[in-house]
Amino acid sequence: MSEPFSVRVTVRGYETDVQGHLNQAVYLNYAEHARWSLLQEAGISQSGLISQGVGPVALETTIRYKRELLAGDEADVSCAFTWGGGKVFTIEQTITKADGTVAAEITAVGGLLDLKQRKLVPNPQEVFRDLAKDPGLFGL
Repeated sequence: MSEPFSVRVTVRGYETDVQGHLNQAVYLNYAEHARWSLLQEAGISQSGLISQGVGPVALETTIRYKRELLAGDEADVSCAFTWGGGKVFTIEQTITKADGTVAAEITAVGGLLDLKQRKLVPNPQEVFRDLAKDPGLFGL
């Protein structure tokens, strides 16, 4: 099995809290950045999704904070999709410091919303497979 998709981020000073730690809400931003980066790498743009009448939605997110991140730290944010065959999918993400220390683990449950019907599409993996130039990035 290949390594999951990953993108590098650098913690910026303005993202930290009064203790100098990365603010807890910014972990969500990093996770979202990695997910959109994966879509872009796979050849799927926001406008491409909209033109197909669908948009990704977050249904649930769990963050397990393991180690602090400080301003200037570099970290890799991984992104791996898991498909269960229904309307939703799971995205497992790990934020790993450059020295290999796991800073956070994020599990997100998502779906693809039909923008006209305002309901989840029944087969999100098929939509991603059809739209992606590289479906392997989605584990498809």
